[in-house]
Amino acid sequence: MSSPLHGLSIDSIRAGLLAKKFSAEELTRQSLAFAEAENPKTNAYLTFSQERALAAAKAVDAKIASGDDPGALAGVPIAVKDVIVTRGLRTTCGSKLLANYVPPYDATAVIRLEQAGGVILGKTNCDEFAMGSSNENSAFGPVRNPVALDRVPGGSSGGSAAVVAQGTALVSLGSDTGGSIRQPASFCGISGVTPTYGRVSRYGLTAFASSLDHIGPFGKTTRDAARLLEVIAGHDKMDATSASAPVPNYVAALDGNVKGMKLGLPREYFEGLASETGDLVMAAVEELKKLGCEVRDIQLPHTPFAVAAYYIIATAEASANLARYDGVRYTTRSASAGTLTDMYRLTREEGFGDECKRRIMLGTYVLSAGYYDAYYLKAQKARRLITQDFEQAFEQVDAIVAPVSPFPAFKLGEMVNDPTAMYLSDIYTVTGDLAGIPCMSVPCGLTAEGLPVGLQILTRHFNESTMFRIADAYEKASN
Repeated sequence: MSSPLHGLSIDSIRAGLLAKKFSAEELTRQSLAFAEAENPKTNAYLTFSQERALAAAKAVDAKIASGDDPGALAGVPIAVKDVIVTRGLRTTCGSKLLANYVPPYDATAVIRLEQAGGVILGKTNCDEFAMGSSNENSAFGPVRNPVALDRVPGGSSGGSAAVVAQGTALVSLGSDTGGSIRQPASFCGISGVTPTYGRVSRYGLTAFASSLDHIGPFGKTTRDAARLLEVIAGHDKMDATSASAPVPNYVAALDGNVKGMKLGLPREYFEGLASETGDLVMAAVEELKKLGCEVRDIQLPHTPFAVAAYYIIATAEASANLARYDGVRYTTRSASAGTLTDMYRLTREEGFGDECKRRIMLGTYVLSAGYYDAYYLKAQKARRLITQDFEQAFEQVDAIVAPVSPFPAFKLGEMVNDPTAMYLSDIYTVTGDLAGIPCMSVPCGLTAEGLPVGLQILTRHFNESTMFRIADAYEKASN
């Protein structure tokens, strides 16, 4: 059974609807049926939203019938990571604590998707509270990589990447705190975008580390990812960190012309890199050279401090943000609690998984009296130095190209008992989040085992257009 979305794009679906080749309702019913039939293979969806999806599709068909503009995402089947709240639709964050939580409001990004005619098929599996690099930390079981079912899809947005790779959604939304969009995109062989911090409203995104969290798109192609970002980006009065910078027409920038662009190759990003991954990344760099790009060696000297700084800052913020899950309000409460103290303790002990507990404990420790200056303050200073590295690099080059991950998708269970090795797998992605710059993964080939590898492209703040132009030109040239 092949996907009804095979060979389609955001633009071709809209054109097909306007030409009356098919209806949005017809496409939605076929997509839901295919997704529900295929989901047991990957466990990528946690909840399907049949009623909401069909209502949205019928609304698109009604607009077309009356001659109204159906929107930029008319009839497009979309999946949403389960840390992004959806009104009336279960949002679990991959945790037992929120197994039955149904939010009373929609995230801003979700509202914008549906206003543009998008059809939300369901919510995707993820690491608990977006904490993980393999999607094995979900309380509802791991997600399997549709490219190789014995492999992880990456995390924490593994479900959102898997549904696009599997063809059970055309595009999807994920969240990225330390690489949780780019790494799954690389592992699953699709495009994934982490926009500039503040480019997309975080209103309705369940907080993990508030100064690092981003919402971003996944797509089969750069063009689809760019189109989706156009829709969800822009200022939102509901998010104080939302930027007021105007949103360009990203798709209009995809003209294929990258001649004369200066690309930086950071030597620090090629240390500890698996040889086959490095070969594919360098082959992509050579392809960009053929397109007229000038490649320069650059240095980002504070990169070695990135993982340590990230796992101090992120866990400190997680410790504060996850304190709200205590059994008092909307979380599942321990049934065996006899006193108020027991309720707090047992609810969190029984509800949180090991990785969440590990990060809460680490974050509480680095914020505690006597350790705040030694750890948290020092990590923030390192973050500033990492940001300055990028600022200085972008004075010399238009963009930076690098690997996404030191290796391709690893086997399920291979690293689950070695959290340190798992953390170190984020070495090339946490830097972009710490600096708040836009970065993305675009597929750049397959290993001998047929596992995808991603090329990472990073640009200066609010310059997603250049990033998309380079990715799209490479995508077309490399086929």
